[in-house]
Amino acid sequence: MTNSQSTTQSSTPATPVASGEPERIRKVLVPQQDRPAPASALTACVAYGWRALLKIKHLPEQLIDVTIFPVMMTLMFTFIFGGAIGGSVDNYVQFLIPGIFVQTLIMITMYTGLTLNRDFSKGVFDRFRSLPVWRPAQLVGALLGDQIRYLLAGTIILTVGFFLGFRPEGGLTGVLAAFALLLVFSFSLSWVWTAVSLAVRTEQAAMGVSMFVMMPLVFASNIFVDPSTMPTWLQRAVEVNPVSIVVTTIREMMAGTYSLSSLGLVALCCGVLIVIFGPVSMFMYNRKS
Repeated sequence: MTNSQSTTQSSTPATPVASGEPERIRKVLVPQQDRPAPASALTACVAYGWRALLKIKHLPEQLIDVTIFPVMMTLMFTFIFGGAIGGSVDNYVQFLIPGIFVQTLIMITMYTGLTLNRDFSKGVFDRFRSLPVWRPAQLVGALLGDQIRYLLAGTIILTVGFFLGFRPEGGLTGVLAAFALLLVFSFSLSWVWTAVSLAVRTEQAAMGVSMFVMMPLVFASNIFVDPSTMPTWLQRAVEVNPVSIVVTTIREMMAGTYSLSSLGLVALCCGVLIVIFGPVSMFMYNRKS
């Protein structure tokens, strides 16, 4: 029996090892080329910003809030309230357009948080957080991508305003400078809604909280009426409202005047929003399951 087993074992030929086999294994296990350099923070932000634009391409109906709604608001306030508030439509247009310009863009910033909340609920950001990229890029890129929506909405409002008779004394330079300043403020304000979207569990809750905060900021401001017509106690609140500060600065820039104090206050508001809500958003983002 032992001889039979040994005969069988000896009769089984050993598997020959190809002479190049170890070399091929070594090439598979040990990369011959250097690994590609990881994406920089800027590259990662641009990539996620491009993703936000692609969502607009595939769902163009989400542009309703930046196209039809702003035009409707402008026409309603101009022709319904213009005579009562400004004495005439022509006079009110000069006062209203800079204000409605600010109101349109800051209202749109709320939808940034709603979009992020929707992505979180679908688990998209769970995959993003596993990637070897700069961690804040996922949020910063989404906010930067929404700048195109702000740019589109602002252009539409100004175009409608020009058709209604709005003529800024600061000319094109003043309008472009005001536009750039408002885009910076909108980006800063978006961090507030990013934090809100991370703090609540549903898109409906994010919308409710955002509207609860936004409505007093918009209507208790100098967007639609001169604060001098308000009660004294309300005037004090309107004066320290960040939206009122931005509207005042935008009106000055479109009128061709540049106040360093007004620009400094807007810069301070932007800095405070980013310094407070940026880290808060990242803290909740890193711990969100």
